[in-house]
Amino acid sequence: MSIEKWLKKNTSSLSGKTVAITGSTGGLGAPLCAYLSRLGASLILVDRNKSRSEAHASELREKYGATVSLIQCDLQSGASVIKATEELIKAEPDILIHNAGAYSIPRETCDTGYGNVFQINFLSPYYITKKLLPTLRKKNGRVIAVGSIAHNYSKTDPNDIDFVTRKASSKLYGNAKRFLMFSLYTLFENEEDVTLSVVHPGITFTNITAHYPKVIFAIIKHPMKIIFMKPKKASLCLLRGLFDSTAKSEWIGPRLFNVWGYPSKKLLKTCKNDESLFISDQAEKAYRKMCGDI
Repeated sequence: MSIEKWLKKNTSSLSGKTVAITGSTGGLGAPLCAYLSRLGASLILVDRNKSRSEAHASELREKYGATVSLIQCDLQSGASVIKATEELIKAEPDILIHNAGAYSIPRETCDTGYGNVFQINFLSPYYITKKLLPTLRKKNGRVIAVGSIAHNYSKTDPNDIDFVTRKASSKLYGNAKRFLMFSLYTLFENEEDVTLSVVHPGITFTNITAHYPKVIFAIIKHPMKIIFMKPKKASLCLLRGLFDSTAKSEWIGPRLFNVWGYPSKKLLKTCKNDESLFISDQAEKAYRKMCGDI
């Protein structure tokens, strides 16, 4: 099946809908925004780099006639996230897509007290989601959160919530995605008016996969481009999330080994109930801390 045939079969018009998306200029964000624009959605690009966002917005307007607005947000900064969330509430999107992520980056402690990988991949998206829920309820809206197969690389550690003592980037990133996915499953378990879609793109060639040392990356980047799906196809898993919700412990991703193929829905068996409850409890504590309540 071609991508065009898949789009015709699995999507419909988004005319009249406003979609807010983080990480819009990245490897998955750019093709996803193109699909959303083609389907008639108005876009709110929530990004850190203002100049890149402006250039991307201009391109979307020129190519697709899209209606695009910008909100500047650094997910690593709690203060920036709080300000951007206030702007999002005023903008009243119908759909919120948490696409932005960070894998192997210089480690820092954020103004919230948490490590930056944990903050970017989990706490900031969780905070934005909770704050935006009342607005999304008015629209019978939807939240799409990008998870990762890396969530299965390790289990949570009560003595090291944000994995700042871990050396491996895969574990640090996987822990943050584990928190994001399973905290949202619990948050939405009894939600009646807003739906959740947890999605993942498998493995694709983006900035996240370009974290290897330069010599090694120069050797492996071309085979990676051949072996794994290109962002244009991998982003279809995110797009599917706009039209298909997920129940607790379900996610949408590539149908073959979570790596290749068009999107399909699968049941996860990677997090037991007691750990899921622990994640939810810690997520609420982190949220209250970011709100200044504790």
